[in-house]
Amino acid sequence: MMIRRTLRMITALTATCAVALAGGVGTAQAEESHVSSQKQLLFYNHAYSVVDRETADAVENSAYLREFANFEVRTTTGGGMTWKGRYLKGRETYIELFGEGDLPGQDALYGSAGLGVSTERSGDLAKVTAQLAALGISDPAKYRQTRDFGDGVPIPWFDTIRTTADQYEAFDPWAMEYFPEYFADPRSQTEPASYDGDVSRERYLPDAYADHLMRDITYIRIGVPARDLANTVPLLKAGGFDVTVTGGGAIARGGGTTIQLDSVAREKAGLKQVSMSLNQSVATRHEERIGRSTLVVGPGAGAEWTFDAPQ
Repeated sequence: MMIRRTLRMITALTATCAVALAGGVGTAQAEESHVSSQKQLLFYNHAYSVVDRETADAVENSAYLREFANFEVRTTTGGGMTWKGRYLKGRETYIELFGEGDLPGQDALYGSAGLGVSTERSGDLAKVTAQLAALGISDPAKYRQTRDFGDGVPIPWFDTIRTTADQYEAFDPWAMEYFPEYFADPRSQTEPASYDGDVSRERYLPDAYADHLMRDITYIRIGVPARDLANTVPLLKAGGFDVTVTGGGAIARGGGTTIQLDSVAREKAGLKQVSMSLNQSVATRHEERIGRSTLVVGPGAGAEWTFDAPQ
């Protein structure tokens, strides 16, 4: 999770935002399909969302989630900020949930969310930056995140770029690339490289997913305000996703995870649905009510987690 308060120290890129809006969904109603002809550079890494307190507490205390997934409640310090998240981690992808009030400022509000898409090879973030320039965004907002493992010695964690600096209502999209130095630090407890320049999601995440049912996130659906959606679409295009845009939102396909972003009013924003693949097929259907959400596992090799609409 990237807490956006730190970005408020960056000068707002007004012209960049205007270009992003022009290249995004705006108020257009006609369908626009962008089929990428380039190699995919960015892949779904994780998403986060602020859910209601009842659901956050139920997730945190769920015995079933601890069996179903590599589940962790963790407090993290990075970039001078500290946050507590509830994580369901797969082989390459994960989801992070917060309760109302867990984060500072407007990020503490119900429905706040974000999306991190990352590179698999060192140097590809620079290629994404070049692709953004080709889309008219020549000066994306850049930020370097560090991590402190609790010993007071921070280490570079990952670099990020955004199409705009701090111009958001409820949804924060960013592209990221992990540092080789992070993997080299034994405190990170990450895996050895599988190829030259390996900064992959699979290397970053632990292999504990193999001891549980959940394997990876295959589909995620989030309601986002129109301005935030417009700032997201160019980033997904630059990363090599196949993107379809309509007046109702956008769908990005590629890399094993489909991302659906619905254009909604701020009060309707937030996480709606997560679909997951399983490590093995299950014969029967299991339904688990978790706060104001429902997780259905099986039958078969998939699971679907839906979140109730705002009351």
